[in-house]
Amino acid sequence: MEESTDQPQVIGIDLGGTAIKLGRFNQQGQCLASLCAPTPQPAYPEAVIGAMAAAIAQLDPDHRATAIGVGTPGPADAAGRIARVAINLAGWRDVPLADGLEEKTGRSTILANDANCAGLGEAWLGAGRQFRDLIVITLGTGVGGAVILDGELFVGRQGSAGELGLITLNPDGPECNSGNRGSLEQYCSVRAVQRETGLEPAELAAQAQAGDQAAIAFWRRYGQNLGAGLASLIYVLTPEAIILGGGISAGYELFLTTVQLEIEKRVMLSSRQGLQLLRAELGNEAGMAGAAKLALQKILD
Repeated sequence: MEESTDQPQVIGIDLGGTAIKLGRFNQQGQCLASLCAPTPQPAYPEAVIGAMAAAIAQLDPDHRATAIGVGTPGPADAAGRIARVAINLAGWRDVPLADGLEEKTGRSTILANDANCAGLGEAWLGAGRQFRDLIVITLGTGVGGAVILDGELFVGRQGSAGELGLITLNPDGPECNSGNRGSLEQYCSVRAVQRETGLEPAELAAQAQAGDQAAIAFWRRYGQNLGAGLASLIYVLTPEAIILGGGISAGYELFLTTVQLEIEKRVMLSSRQGLQLLRAELGNEAGMAGAAKLALQKILD
């Protein structure tokens, strides 16, 4: 690809427990180069920052990108400077990740939670690109999410807003690691499916597609629970669209109709008029793209 040197370029990084995914993007959202590096084990902050800096130097040896965005597996502070906690990374608590990367790379750096980055990626380049106000829900090991308002990622005054999977669905339901009980995550995550059925979501999806009535009934209940949780979010945020991503979204067609019916039953038309329910498009690339968008917004602002 012919690269223009007169427009902003940024690097988006998706930091995970086993891999660090990096991409160099231009302002139009084209990924000009990408690579994947292993996360050091044990993943202590100093080792990870060093590995990220080395990967950045490999990805962009000519220093064309002027800013870096990073999605971290846990909350960042509101300023996007500190990784407050990082799930699956050893010894991470209040790590000044932005400072560390800026010192090693000489490039302005900003952080956000990885689910927020995935949502921003879908809003920029994926299923949400035609909307200004949307919710992105990731149905994976847990249930994460992101809120995009007027085209901007909403994280609240302390950086921790948008924990969509932790809203209460059933006050007397299973305990959640957050301290809540009966959160949406306890009914719609991979772990929840495993707990209730003893099977992986893909197995249950295959059974339902083969006509198994018990599996079909499970996905109907799943759609009802998800729809009930989304109803609360719709009343608060009245989005134009809700984007469903994560591993469970592979069975999207098995519960979509039930989710839509549940929303129609629970939400007044004035709060859901024109609402679209869509499947995410970017898959595992969403976090990297969203981190790049975060960096692009930083330099353009």
